[in-house]
Amino acid sequence: MEGVSEDNFVSNRRPSPLGGRKPTKDDLADFATDDPNAIDDILPSDSSGLKLLIVGINPGLWTAAVNAPFARPGNRFWPSLHQAGLTDHQVDASRGLEPADEQQLLRRGIGLTNLIGRATVRADELSRQELREGAAHLIGRLSDDRPRAVAIAGITAFRTGFAQPKAQLGQQDTTLIEGWPDEVALHVVPQPSGLNAHYQVADLARIWREVWESIDREDVES
Repeated sequence: MEGVSEDNFVSNRRPSPLGGRKPTKDDLADFATDDPNAIDDILPSDSSGLKLLIVGINPGLWTAAVNAPFARPGNRFWPSLHQAGLTDHQVDASRGLEPADEQQLLRRGIGLTNLIGRATVRADELSRQELREGAAHLIGRLSDDRPRAVAIAGITAFRTGFAQPKAQLGQQDTTLIEGWPDEVALHVVPQPSGLNAHYQVADLARIWREVWESIDREDVES
């Protein structure tokens, strides 16, 4: 993305509430709240260059504690993204994000957000209503964010939130989702938690490469 250089990059995200240290068990308990904005998005100031918007389901407590997506040690998100070639260096988000971590994403046109902002221990603590409202909110903001593609990380929550009970992983038929913009591709990818034994880092990296290459193909075809 043009305009994101090492010299002029200034993050608009809040620093880690813990000041760069890893959270303790007692720290984590403090972040189990109803705060709907437990973590800041990673988004460019000018959305015209947003190529891929990655959407987590909701922050875990560790993620909220350090204000960094997919921050819990053992989560396969950052290693798989790096192995897929979508980051210059492998991010260690366990203590929070460094400016260079955020910058390398924005330079490629990658943004991160969540379907729901409230932090929980597990995603299954979210209600059906929360998931439906989160899905509607995401659809509503696409006209402002204007990504070329969206990748939602979690098939179970996607099925509930978007009322697509038979959906499978992969690229989705967006004509089935009321209000989804025709020009925005939609992918659903596996949840990258270390608890998901079905998808290791190499599997997730392959999926991320496929998503990225599909965007490039659409750019060529258009």
